[in-house]
Formats: sequence, C-alpha cells, structure tokens
Amino acid sequence: MASVSALLMFLPMAWTCIPQKADYVMVSCFPNTIIANVPECPYGWEIEQLSLGGVCYNGVHSLGYYRFVISDLTPKNHSYCGTQSEYVPGKDSRYIFYNSIVSNDTLLTVRNQPVNYTFSCTYRSAYLVNNAVFSQRVATVFVNNGSLGTFVSQLSMNAFTNSKFLQAKDAPYVIDTFEIGSEVFIGIEAKGLSSRFKVVINNCWATPTPYATDKKRWSLIINSCSADKTVVIFENAKDSRSMFKFNSFRFQWLEKVSTVWLHCEVQVCDGEKLNCQPPPCSRRAVVSEAGPSGGILTAQFVLKGNESSNSAHVKGTSLLIVLVVIINIFWDLVKALRN
Repeated sequence: MASVSALLMFLPMAWTCIPQKADYVMVSCFPNTIIANVPECPYGWEIEQLSLGGVCYNGVHSLGYYRFVISDLTPKNHSYCGTQSEYVPGKDSRYIFYNSIVSNDTLLTVRNQPVNYTFSCTYRSAYLVNNAVFSQRVATVFVNNGSLGTFVSQLSMNAFTNSKFLQAKDAPYVIDTFEIGSEVFIGIEAKGLSSRFKVVINNCWATPTPYATDKKRWSLIINSCSADKTVVIFENAKDSRSMFKFNSFRFQWLEKVSTVWLHCEVQVCDGEKLNCQPPPCSRRAVVSEAGPSGGILTAQFVLKGNESSNSAHVKGTSLLIVLVVIINIFWDLVKALRN
C-alpha cells in the first residue's frame, strides 16, 4: 500500500484548467481606470490563485483572459489593491502608478511556476489633481508579448467633420444651437499597434455632466448595437479604428446646461487570440443595461447659442416697433389736418 501511495506522488496532477506558457500581458491605462489582462490559466494557475498586488483576488474571466481592474486612481487612494504611486516633479509633472498580478497558493506544496506580471501607468499630475475632463478622451495601451517585445498605443476618441473620417475637430467640440439634430461623426482609434489588434466599442451613452455614472443618461450604443434610431455604426471590431455617427441633441428641461458629455466604453482585442467581432445585432436583443468589460473614454460637446442671430432678431424687433410708432404718429397728424 505504501508503494502505491509513493507511486501516486509521481503521477501527473489533474489540472482543473489547461496550463499555458503565458508571457503576455495587455494593460490599458484609461483616465479613471487601469485594466490588466493576462491569458487564462497562466502556467496552470486558476483565477482564484492570482491576486492584484497580493491583496485583492478580484480577477474575472473575460473571453480567454483573466481581467484585473484598478477602479480608483484618485490621489487620496493611491494604495487601492496594493497600487503604489510615484510623483515625478518637473515642468511636466506626473504620477506613475505601479501594481502587479502575482500567484499566491496557500497549499503546502506548489507545482506551478510562480507568475508576477508587473505593470505601470503614467498620468499628468494636473489631470489627477484637478480631474481635468479634457484628458478623458485619450488612453494608453501597453502590450508586453514576451520575447516579441513591448508595444505601446494611444487610444483616442475624436469627432470628425464628415463620414470620410479624415479631419478631426479640435476639442472641446462646439455645436451651435441651430445645428441641434445635425450629424456627429465619432471615431475611436488605436495608433501604434499591429493590425492583429481591433478596437471594440461596447457601449456609448451621453450625460449632462462629466460623470459617466450620472443617472441622467441617453444610450446610443448597447452591447455593440445601436440603441438610438439615429445611430449608424460604420465599423466596429474590424480594425484599429471603429466609427459611428448619431444626431446631436440636448437634454430637455435642462436649458441652462450648455454641455453634453459622450462616454464610450471600449476595449482593444487581440484578433490572433480571440474572435473580436460581436454577434450580429439582428440575432440578439439589446438590453437596457450592459455590464462593463472595457474602459471609458469621454468627449465634451459644448452647445453654443448663435449670438449674431439673436442680436439680429432683437434689432429687427426694435426697428419694427419704431416703424409702427412713426406710422401711428403720421396717421394722427393726417387726422388732425383733416379736422
């Protein structure tokens, strides 16, 4: 019996997941969130055995990956889930956030190769201190592919002049009030990555405030499908750029609000490892709420009144009043002469 027990010690373990050599990590540095993705079952480790910063076991399954999210980058909480920060002073002062995904098995014996995926994200300090919204339409994506090297991309959301998507407008984007209802063309692009990476728009919505969690919101895209009758999705998850359009609007009963904020939850998908293309919208129902799987980019649209038109209207009204007064005076004089 003892010999049988000794033999069992040398038999291969029954893996609960299929181990894979995983020297690959994708980190997306969004304005308010850091998202790190590693392939599932790296060197045999289950998701419950991997932690963020050795503190938070908050990884979730996400299409062939384990996804870990740092959801709090406020200066008051630099230590979220073991996140460390470094302030770099200078003319362009900045904060650098560091963290890692590490293996942590509490068993007496460990048979898997330990893993430690260390990553960092850099932000301008003015943005973190002042929460400058103009920075929220740009994110940075890092892909560390082991021996193949590290790739860096800038992921940005821009408004364009027309459906050709050749000329981007300056931010913040201005819409005159008489143009309410006109078409707005939005492009989200990742520059610097190879063609294997696709930009996927998951959800887009608008709010009257800069906060993506505002309960006053109007959905435009839900689960990669149009949620507004004016939305046309030209391309999504096919290339390094995804594009759509919608008709501009303002929020009713909020006349004093002169700004609309567009929020889009997006992700960069590795087309060589995953099928990035969402299912056809005609085969699935668009739900009212969609769970987040990417980071959020935000663009500001300023509604500007046409002052020249209003001024002309006031002048025209004044001129009409003067003419009516003159005509009445002239008619009174005529009556007086006749009498």
